[in-house]
Amino acid sequence: MAEVVCLSCWELTPGGTYTDAVLLDEERGVINTAKALTTKYDLSVGIQNAVEAALPKPPPDIRLVSLSSTLATNAIVEGKGNPVCLILIGYDPDMVAIAGLERVVDNESIVLIRGGHTATGEEDVALDIDAVRQAILTQAPHTAAFAISSLFAVRNPAHELQVKQLAHRLTGLPVTCGHELTTHLNAPRRALTVALNARLISLLQELILEVGEMLINMDINAPLMVVRGDGSLMGTKMALERPVETILSGPAASAVGASYLCNVGDAFVIDMGGTTTDIVALHNGRPRLNVAGAWVGNQRTMIEAVDAHTIGLGGDSEVHLADKVGGLRVGPRRVVPLSLLAEQYPAVLEVLRHQLEDKSVDLEPFVLCEQPEVIEQSGTTPTEQEILKLLGNGPILQSQLLDNTGDPFTYRRYLDNLMERSLVIASSFTPTDALHVLGQYRHGSVEAAEMGATLWARRLNIGVEEFCQRVIQQVILQMGQAVIASALVEEGNPALSDQDRVGNLLIERALRANDEGRFSVALSMRHPLIGIGAPAAAYLPLLATQLHTGIHIPEHAEVASAVGTVAGGIVQTVRILVRPVEGGRAYRVHLPFGVRNFSERLADAVAYAKNTACRLAREHAYQAGAGSVHVHTEQHDRAARASGKNAGKIHIETEVIATAVGRPRLKE
Repeated sequence: MAEVVCLSCWELTPGGTYTDAVLLDEERGVINTAKALTTKYDLSVGIQNAVEAALPKPPPDIRLVSLSSTLATNAIVEGKGNPVCLILIGYDPDMVAIAGLERVVDNESIVLIRGGHTATGEEDVALDIDAVRQAILTQAPHTAAFAISSLFAVRNPAHELQVKQLAHRLTGLPVTCGHELTTHLNAPRRALTVALNARLISLLQELILEVGEMLINMDINAPLMVVRGDGSLMGTKMALERPVETILSGPAASAVGASYLCNVGDAFVIDMGGTTTDIVALHNGRPRLNVAGAWVGNQRTMIEAVDAHTIGLGGDSEVHLADKVGGLRVGPRRVVPLSLLAEQYPAVLEVLRHQLEDKSVDLEPFVLCEQPEVIEQSGTTPTEQEILKLLGNGPILQSQLLDNTGDPFTYRRYLDNLMERSLVIASSFTPTDALHVLGQYRHGSVEAAEMGATLWARRLNIGVEEFCQRVIQQVILQMGQAVIASALVEEGNPALSDQDRVGNLLIERALRANDEGRFSVALSMRHPLIGIGAPAAAYLPLLATQLHTGIHIPEHAEVASAVGTVAGGIVQTVRILVRPVEGGRAYRVHLPFGVRNFSERLADAVAYAKNTACRLAREHAYQAGAGSVHVHTEQHDRAARASGKNAGKIHIETEVIATAVGRPRLKE
């Protein structure tokens, strides 16, 4: 029996987001699943709780553990990371400004060094090795890792490799080179990517060490794998060298898990959680990648990761007015559903009753401490501590909290700061509450949900059930708009802008059930939807009906991301370029470790490139933790037609791509 623990560790705030664990047998499929509240203050606590809940007693012999985490994605979005030194070889100050590197690295930790190569791989300027040595020794006491990017290093990495060897010898600190993460040209973005990678190394190392220690304490002696942003797997050693490759591993694992559970080739995977919804297109059973480089927050990397369309819409999204005439909007802010709040704090019910008795009062949001166990360690200001103290006994109405401070306008700013740092969270009416009222979901206080819905319905002068149906319809509308936008982009079209009133009106008509306008619109998706995540079954069948397409909600849909952490396999790709030099009289092979020239025969250069690419891809796959490996190669020739009536074609370049695919090595 080959049993595997799959962990989907979402580094988000507890209350609406969970850590999932799945016990999987490669022959029998999913054996058991479990969820535990994610503990942002210490991720290993939530992970251990989920694993313990998933394992039977006595536990079986575990042969592999696999982990996906939004740690890297969130760290980039939130600007977190450890200090690094970025050594730029051949760059000028304008290139530094274009890359926006000051958002990632302190200016005094960015070092410009003379050196670099040309686009053909020739040395342009000799490397100033003395300046490199001085920079390393000066920066080492203040940095956690070094990042190196040299001009045209993807065509000749000699200078990057020299600096890496010297930094290792002088400091022993982690060092990452730009050419190790991408083979594409674009020096500013390559510098940004390698800097982000260096900042993430110690953060991911801390998580991996904590999980490793947890496994030892649980007597689980098995290899630990980490999910990459393309949905494939890699061992912890490689993950610690290239943590930036784990960005978007959560959506990637969800898409791979959905494909595994449904066995569908082409589809749109919709992963709906408490806070966000991720939409990923599947092509031939694999998630479509953003080959131009994944966006994380407002920064574009050079990492080929899953092309996910993420919106701030989930089961715990706040319901609010979109306009003055009663139009509803859901999200993007996450709040605690009233049904969950009252389940944890029954005193909330009495407050809601008082609101119902006062005909002039609308539903007011509650506020509460989100992480009361770590408040003392939060480094808050005295004013923020005063707010937290007022919340120490449980949730209270936001207006009551601000009135108790004496200066509502000033304290509102501090309250917003606490919410932004996930120390305080609001509670209000959500789609989850609407499902409670409609009898479609019963995991909290129905009474609290009904009172919240009654307050809203009174405000809009409609019935309670009608209000809840409108909330559900609004969720379907916003999700449908996102799915259509994702489909348009996937086809290479721009998404509709807010200014395109006609286009948006037509889409809205198509997505609204029982619309009473003078004309109707029908849309038909050619590929089915796959719904995963806990709330998916409540909304996606209705959305599929409006889009006239099929819907798959597989068994274990609520933990599909955890299943995907092991279903992806190991994939390592090596790209090598062959280009003519000396006016076409010779050919140069651009390798990850240097360049090699071949005189006259292109075939010899291409053959060498293929053999080297296959060897390196196979080696990388084994280093990533693969057992047996299969390698396939592609050859892409690019040529241009010469001028003249009878002129032939001129060879521009040949790209050789070797891809090694394998399954993880299991414990014997």
